[in-house]
Amino acid sequence: MEIRCFKERFLEALVNDTAAIFAGAGLSSPSGYVNWHELLCDIASEIKLDIKKETDLVAVAQYYLNEKGNRSRINQEIINKFTKNVELTENHKILSRLPIKCYWTTNYDTLIEDALKSNNKKIDVKITPENLATNIPKRDVIIYKMHGDISQPGDAVITKDDYELYNTTSRQLFTVALKGDLVSKNFLFIGISFNDPNIDYILSRIKVLLGKNTREHYAFFKKIKRKECSSTKKYQYDIVKQELKLKDLKRYSINAVLVDDYKQITDILFDIENLNNLNSVFISGSAETYGTWDQSEAENFMHDLAKELVRNNKKIISGFGYGVGSYIINGALSEIYESKFKNINEYLELRPFPQAVSQGIDLEKSRESYRKNMISCSGIGIFLFGNKREDDQIINAKGVYREFEIAKEKQLFIIPVGSTGFTAKRILDEIKGDIDKYSYLKKYLGILEKGNNRENIIKCIMDIIEEIHREHIKD
Repeated sequence: MEIRCFKERFLEALVNDTAAIFAGAGLSSPSGYVNWHELLCDIASEIKLDIKKETDLVAVAQYYLNEKGNRSRINQEIINKFTKNVELTENHKILSRLPIKCYWTTNYDTLIEDALKSNNKKIDVKITPENLATNIPKRDVIIYKMHGDISQPGDAVITKDDYELYNTTSRQLFTVALKGDLVSKNFLFIGISFNDPNIDYILSRIKVLLGKNTREHYAFFKKIKRKECSSTKKYQYDIVKQELKLKDLKRYSINAVLVDDYKQITDILFDIENLNNLNSVFISGSAETYGTWDQSEAENFMHDLAKELVRNNKKIISGFGYGVGSYIINGALSEIYESKFKNINEYLELRPFPQAVSQGIDLEKSRESYRKNMISCSGIGIFLFGNKREDDQIINAKGVYREFEIAKEKQLFIIPVGSTGFTAKRILDEIKGDIDKYSYLKKYLGILEKGNNRENIIKCIMDIIEEIHREHIKD
């Protein structure tokens, strides 16, 4: 599958709330945790095996158990190798920011949990079959650790016995749950080799049950490169083997997304995050007066702009600025109610600024933090008017300009409607002086600067947003 196509499909899954992640050891190993070979290196050596020559690592763990009669050493190795301090990878961070509510993993570590907690998400972790019977209320994310967790190394799935008995014990409940999610969600497999016996079994059962009516799933694979192979013959062999493997995965509706380097996965995920954020539009503005605009025309402009954004499935985020927020709200609600199928929470997020805070907390610092949090949830920032009354004078609103500065820091695409005057004009003038950084605005500057027809300005804004989206979906 082409990278561009994958971005579009997975973005659609995010919007439709059907996106899910299945994470393997490859997601965690860049952070400093061991892979299976490294985990079992000393174990293999103890029973006189060379781990470099072994491909069936489940068998290695079983051989050790057979020889020693217990798995205490294996358990201790799991503890030793997965309790050191490591840093979250960029992939963990990006995934945790995306609106993904379902994670499956065969990893014992807690990096997924740590990343999600750092984004203030309430998680419900399922480690044992007993955990499946209880739910944490109002959870944001559910994580299924189908092979166990570092906190319970004695129950970690690692030997042949563990795999062979998996579906004859209470752990089969994980299999049932995963089957359900594979049917109802679009999975992105990341850091997984598809050599796990459990995964093969579950996928085959899904195929038997549903035939061709399976959901579309995706998996990252690194392209075979000649310079990484010891000979031309091995390179040709590995190419053929990979092609056969990828074709085989198509039987389970798993589409391979080929990358030149594993680092490219981070770029792809970052693009998806940006594309997802483009569906959220932050509208900044305040207006004690509408300047050269007729009040009725200004009110209708803001109302119709919000209505058109929602009609095009954009979520509006607003700080409820004086003289602006109420018309944005009314326009958004008008489209939401007329469509009948749109949910208010999915298309409108209001964040009125705190007017007072608890004792000992600085109000301005609180507002600064509030602004940053609000703007970071968006991909596009639209700036309108931007004035306030101070000492019986109309002045530019410092808060609106500060929101522009934060939007730049957060790398939002900025659309200032300069013709509304005041801070919006100041922002447009500043952008004109550095237009190469805002190339997406070049051909629209005339309308943004001098346009006074609300329909033309709204069309201009929607055209800019559409162009930004087209450019960022490219490979």
